[in-house]
Amino acid sequence: MADNGLITIRAEKRAKATMDALETAVKAAGMSVFARIDHAGGAAEVGMNLRPTEVLIFGNARAGTPLMLARQTIAIDLPLKVLVWEDEQGQTWLAYNDPRLLAERHGLGAAVDAIVATMSAGLQKLTQAAAAA
Repeated sequence: MADNGLITIRAEKRAKATMDALETAVKAAGMSVFARIDHAGGAAEVGMNLRPTEVLIFGNARAGTPLMLARQTIAIDLPLKVLVWEDEQGQTWLAYNDPRLLAERHGLGAAVDAIVATMSAGLQKLTQAAAAA
């Protein structure tokens, strides 16, 4: 499912297990994990209840730097991020920004098309692996 450049896929596991699998897959792929943000934990700290909601921020300078060299404004959308959350029915979902639409948003040229395609394929592979049972 895609909505305004946000690609969303259904996961077979609970949110924490899905995020753990995603973080493991990202590290196994040789990428750096910069942060794992637990929004539900933050909500609990201020007395609010939020279903499981986490964001993993990760990247690889070999892929991101050429994009920033092409147009520095893409740095606002890098490093990559994947959101994992549970909906009202307890279903787990993953979502991420489509790198092709990020490239389009920042007016990146054809010179980085191969990098963007590789990023897109990599995100699809990582999220599908994390979403699998």
